Amino acid sequence: MKNNAIGRGGRSLVSLRNFRRNHPRGGTRSQRSGSIVLTAVWLGALVAGQVRAAEPVVTNEWVLAVNSRENDSSPAIGPGGTIYFGTWSRELWAVNPEGTRRWTFRAGAEIISSPAVGADGTIYFGCRDHKLYALQPDGKKKWEFKTGAWVDSSPALAQDGTIYAGSWDGNLYALDSAGSERWRFKTGKPVVSSPAIGTNGTIYFGSHDAKLYALLPDGRKRWEFATGGPIISSPALDWSGGVYFTSVDGFLYVLDQEGKLRLKFHTGGISGSSPIIGLDGTVYVGVNKYLWAIAPEGKKKWEHGTDDVDGSAAMAADGTVYFIHRGWGQLVAYDPDRGQKWAYNFTPCGAASPTIGASGTIYLFGMGYGFMAVKGGAPLAATPWPKFRGNLRNTGNLADSPR
Repeated sequence: MKNNAIGRGGRSLVSLRNFRRNHPRGGTRSQRSGSIVLTAVWLGALVAGQVRAAEPVVTNEWVLAVNSRENDSSPAIGPGGTIYFGTWSRELWAVNPEGTRRWTFRAGAEIISSPAVGADGTIYFGCRDHKLYALQPDGKKKWEFKTGAWVDSSPALAQDGTIYAGSWDGNLYALDSAGSERWRFKTGKPVVSSPAIGTNGTIYFGSHDAKLYALLPDGRKRWEFATGGPIISSPALDWSGGVYFTSVDGFLYVLDQEGKLRLKFHTGGISGSSPIIGLDGTVYVGVNKYLWAIAPEGKKKWEHGTDDVDGSAAMAADGTVYFIHRGWGQLVAYDPDRGQKWAYNFTPCGAASPTIGASGTIYLFGMGYGFMAVKGGAPLAATPWPKFRGNLRNTGNLADSPR
C-alpha cells in the first residue's frame, strides 16, 4: 500500500482523528534544558461535604529538549533505568534517569512505534521508513528488517526471543532474534495495532479489516473476531485469559482466550486509546475527550476530561491513574473513586502514553520540544496490564507484567 493513498498524514480516514499532525517542526536541541519548575493546578473536590485538602505541589524533575514537538512513541524503561523513546524527528533516544542524553540513533523516517527492550537490553522499534530495527544497548544497530509499508505498530517480545510487529502492508511479522523472518500473517488491511502475547504464547492484535486475531506461535490462526469497524487500538490482557480492546465502531470488547465474547460495552468513542486494567479490575480507556472508568461487569463508573485524548492511561501502585489530555497539554492524576486529584499543565504534545518508573517518576512528552520527568508518588501498579504495552520494558507480553 502506498502511503499517499492512505489519507492525510498517511492515516486512514477512520484513524485520522487519532493522528492530526503532518511532520514535526524543527527546534533547537540541547543536552539538557535544566529543571524548569512548573506548579500543578489543583482541582478541588467536595467529599462528604468537605473540601479536600490540597495535594502537595507537583513539579517536574527535569526537562530535556529533543527537537520534536509532537510525538506518539511511548517511553520504555530498560535495565538500569535508561529511558527509550522515538520522535517525529526520526530519532530513537536513550536518556539517563537524571535527564541527560545517553545517545540517539537516526532512522530514515518518523518513529511512531513505541520501543520494546529485551531482557538482554536490545531495543526494538518500528519506523515509517518501512523498517523494524534492533539496536544494541550502546545505540549501535544490530539489524534492520524491511516490510512493505510504515511500521507504526509497537513490537512485542516473546519469551523465546521472537519479535512480533505489524505493518501498514497488512501483515503481522514474526522475526527471530537475528532479524530473520520466521513467518508473516496477512490480514485484509493495515495493521497499526500493537500485538500482545498471552502466557501460553498466543499473539493477539487488531487490523483495519475490523478483526481481532489470535495466532499460535507458529503463525497459524487460532481464531478471529469481527467487529463493526477498524481496530487501531492495542489489546490488553488479564490473568484469566481476557482480551480487552476497542474498535472505531464505538465499543469496548472483552473476549476470553477462545475468542468468545465476554463483554461488549458501548462508548461511542473512535479514538485510538488502548485500555489498561486497574487494581480492582476496572478498565480505563480514553473515549473522545474523556477518560472512562468501566467496572469489570460493564458499568461505567465515571468519565472525566477536558480535550482530545489518544494515548493510554498508566496506573501507579497507590491506585492513582495518570492520563494525558493532549489538546490542553495536561497530565491529570485521577483518584480511582473520587475523580481528579490534580492536573499538571504543559505545552500540548502528541499521542504518546505516560510511563511510571521504579521510583514513581512519571515520564512524558511536553514543554514544546521537550521530554520530561514529573515527580509521582508510587511505582507502576502490579496489575496484569497497568500501562500501554503492559510493563516498563514495553514488551507487550503478559508474562513480563508486574505481580
